[in-house]
Amino acid sequence: MMPPRTDTMKRSGGSLVESGEFPMTARDFDRIAAFIHAEAGISLTVNKANLVYSRLAKRLRILGLDSFERYCELVAQPDMAEERDAMIAALTTNVTQFFREAYHFDHLKTTILPPLISLAKQGGRVRLWSAACSSGQEPYSMALTILSLLPDAASYDIKILATDIDPNMLAKGQAGIYDASLVAPIPVALRQRWFTATSDGSGALQAGPDLRKLVSFRKLNLIADWPIRGTFHAIFCRNVVIYFDNDTQSTLWTRMVRLLEPGGALYIGHSERVAGPAEHLLTSDGITTYRLTGRDTHK
Repeated sequence: MMPPRTDTMKRSGGSLVESGEFPMTARDFDRIAAFIHAEAGISLTVNKANLVYSRLAKRLRILGLDSFERYCELVAQPDMAEERDAMIAALTTNVTQFFREAYHFDHLKTTILPPLISLAKQGGRVRLWSAACSSGQEPYSMALTILSLLPDAASYDIKILATDIDPNMLAKGQAGIYDASLVAPIPVALRQRWFTATSDGSGALQAGPDLRKLVSFRKLNLIADWPIRGTFHAIFCRNVVIYFDNDTQSTLWTRMVRLLEPGGALYIGHSERVAGPAEHLLTSDGITTYRLTGRDTHK
């Protein structure tokens, strides 16, 4: 499905961005919007033209191009997969922080984890998923919540899958190094126990080995195939589907519900809502928090 068009987008000439360094016509914008929708599910309307321009103009400078028309021709070439990844990375939003929307982690700690910890201690398998992990603060917050209840969690079969479409963000997550200002939301006791100071004297902290052992980072496009085996006891998919059209959102929620264990939790962003078939299989269990209570979707 193509993103919605407007009268402005139907214009064939003239730049959409006034006084820009590079010309970007409505046709250029259409091609970019169609690409990002097909590749990442993100819907861009013409009111995002300035944002698209500002983020991709950097790529044009790096590549030595003089127009968005030439850039569109470049990324369309079969051997330019690396630049297509760079384009998606530039146009996706990576706003995140440790313990963002703290009520989700409170729910995880008090409601979801206690029986899962008992399961793990009995030799059971516990799996959680951070479905748009960005630079790692969300999955590490999940891991820290687990460690606050089970300090030796790394000794059990407990794993957090952390996925994102942007390989640059995944690399940051795998490194687990964060400036002092970024780790400020982490409770002091957890920060002191599970992070170590880097050796460069910058004041940055790195996630310790027991913390990093709980999290596995993998590249994943949410609208493509998911090479995922098994189900999850909790899925965090927050502040990402708002960039998708309604049909894509509905499909995404349905696919996620099928990967939830009975009674499993789905955490979504504060401005999001579950729609489509998945809505009838979930029960609200707090602020933008849902539990799988409907029929068995794994059949």
